[in-house]
Amino acid sequence: MDAYLSNNQNRGNSFDPPPILIAADSEAGEARALGTVTMAGFRVADSVSIEGARDRIDRQGAASALWIELDADAGAAIDGLLDHVAADVAQGRYSAIIAAPASMVDRLAAHVFDVSMDLIIDADESERAAALAVAVSGARRKQNLSDVTADKNAVRLRQLSDEVSRIAATLSRLSTGPEATTRVMEAEPQGDAPAISVETIRAIIRARRLRSRYFDEELFADPAWDMLLDLLNAEISNMRVPVSSLCIAAAVPATTGLRWLKTMVQQGIFVRKADPHDGRRVFVELAPQSSQALRRYFADVGKLGVV
Repeated sequence: MDAYLSNNQNRGNSFDPPPILIAADSEAGEARALGTVTMAGFRVADSVSIEGARDRIDRQGAASALWIELDADAGAAIDGLLDHVAADVAQGRYSAIIAAPASMVDRLAAHVFDVSMDLIIDADESERAAALAVAVSGARRKQNLSDVTADKNAVRLRQLSDEVSRIAATLSRLSTGPEATTRVMEAEPQGDAPAISVETIRAIIRARRLRSRYFDEELFADPAWDMLLDLLNAEISNMRVPVSSLCIAAAVPATTGLRWLKTMVQQGIFVRKADPHDGRRVFVELAPQSSQALRRYFADVGKLGVV
């Protein structure tokens, strides 16, 4: 990766896209990542294995962007790399994108809540290219503080990525999910918040899903509200919700759901709870103030047809 930054620095052209480092766990994954980077118009600095990525990164004083392509769970090697990358990204050394299948959502989610790592799930080429462009835009913005259009460009690219994800959503994503989606937990007291029945919440959720029988599901994408309803249902039912299950409940592609979820956690609307039985997985719950706000909302609207 020595050429990785030195090429960018020596060219002296701030408009020259920086090269991208790739780490992949399979030949097929490496080929996909190479295709994404080159088709997006960026240069490839190097391509390394998951096991060799940490050493390659450590030999470089700074970097621009890192693309991690995963096809399967490689255990400790992935944990070590992602912990290392999370620390680097938090320090602003480079941006990072993780591309993975839906089966790895719960496995990876715990690594990406607190830092600016983008986790894209079963993404098509348009979404992959948009995620890469956003990551590189963020890296270049730190190097070019006078670029007043960078923020707007990054926002537009993120909106493009989310729009592509939303349009690509299918009903099959809503009918399938991970093998383990819930765990019983102890109900937390809700203070003086009004009571609401689980039947009421489930009826609202069913009504929202029924709309797709008559109109395209993409017309009603509202992941924040769908996740709020799902977590309230889980809270009343004394159930725990893993990240993958909440993304399904959001009724949008997993990548979009993860971005909304991260935002809701960062704003204190949702809270994370570690799985006591599996340190690599996290559950998501409503923050106490969010639970009370939802319960008061439903008390205020009464028996109106809330959907």
